[in-house]
Amino acid sequence: MALDHRLTPEHEELRRTVEAFAHDVVAPKIGDLYERHEFPYEIVREMGRMGLFGLPFPEEYGGMGGDYLALGIALEELARVDSSVAITLEAGVSLGAMPIHLFGTEEQKREWLPRMCSGEILGAFGLTEPDGGSDAGGTRTTAVRDGDEWVINGSKCFITNSGTDITGLVTVTAVTGRKADGRPEISSIIVPSGTPGFTVAAPYSKVGWNSSDTRELSFQDVRVPLANLVGAEGRGYAQFLRILDEGRIAISALATGLAQGCVDESVKYAKERHAFGRAIGDNQAIQFKLADMEMRAHMARLGWRDAASRLVHGEPFKKEAALAKLYSSTVAVDNAREATQIHGGYGFMNEYPVARMWRDSKILEIGEGTSEVQRMLIARELGFSG
Repeated sequence: MALDHRLTPEHEELRRTVEAFAHDVVAPKIGDLYERHEFPYEIVREMGRMGLFGLPFPEEYGGMGGDYLALGIALEELARVDSSVAITLEAGVSLGAMPIHLFGTEEQKREWLPRMCSGEILGAFGLTEPDGGSDAGGTRTTAVRDGDEWVINGSKCFITNSGTDITGLVTVTAVTGRKADGRPEISSIIVPSGTPGFTVAAPYSKVGWNSSDTRELSFQDVRVPLANLVGAEGRGYAQFLRILDEGRIAISALATGLAQGCVDESVKYAKERHAFGRAIGDNQAIQFKLADMEMRAHMARLGWRDAASRLVHGEPFKKEAALAKLYSSTVAVDNAREATQIHGGYGFMNEYPVARMWRDSKILEIGEGTSEVQRMLIARELGFSG
């Protein structure tokens, strides 16, 4: 495949549209919402009207008929201004709706996708457990057949979009049986919000992503129809590995946006801030910092677009997704640190966007697979085991 990461006219139009939305709508509002730890309902509604939640889904299910590259473009532009808004879109699409799109029945798609594509409801993906973390295969939540229902018991943690006023469902991974060698068979099951026995805890108190909804979930004898099974029974582990592979591209795009946002804010500040009789940007030390930050953001962009292009063209992308996620998340942390340094004392004040970016950056090295997990995946793709 010849690599050409220049955007098509359609993709460039999308980029410009989301860029304007991020600066004109998100930027003026998100600072206050972030400090109050409030979910940006009005912004999310507008994103729904724009079709952003339906970008990679077919038009027959209410989507925009786009692709994963389009989603990444939107995420990068949003994250240049704010990551809470960006992660709400990322989780709603790649974790909430994508499992149903890729593995759901026709009935499940027609029931859930149109409302998720429009932003009327959000979906969540219940994978991580309190004792699991990166060991996603160590699922302890169980789902047992009882007549024509599943009875689910267990808990999940760190689940994005799981407790908003517009959350419609959580797709939960649960052990539904045992293989011949004793290993668990894991399946994915849709649990609609409000199902008896399904409890959503209060929002976490987090370091960053303060306008994103993140909660712990518990399931006590939760009953849902057998028809809520997503895909084949026992295929849940393989399903969420695919979901995570794709999600790493989305997180990489988001991380790239944060890294570029740090450049944007720092260039502006370096031109406006004067010390010792001249703009601090006239100092070569600051210029070199900015040059390195721009280099990192540019290379991160090439990484996630390469992985997205491979996905769109039906080519293997697992290694490239891990590479992109590992590099871009590292870059986001590095650029946030340097942006804070360039801003000096003001960079430590929450009224400046770089303070929010600094707080938001670290989770990018943890969520959707830690940096250590990404290195493991890359090593395996290079032919190593263990």
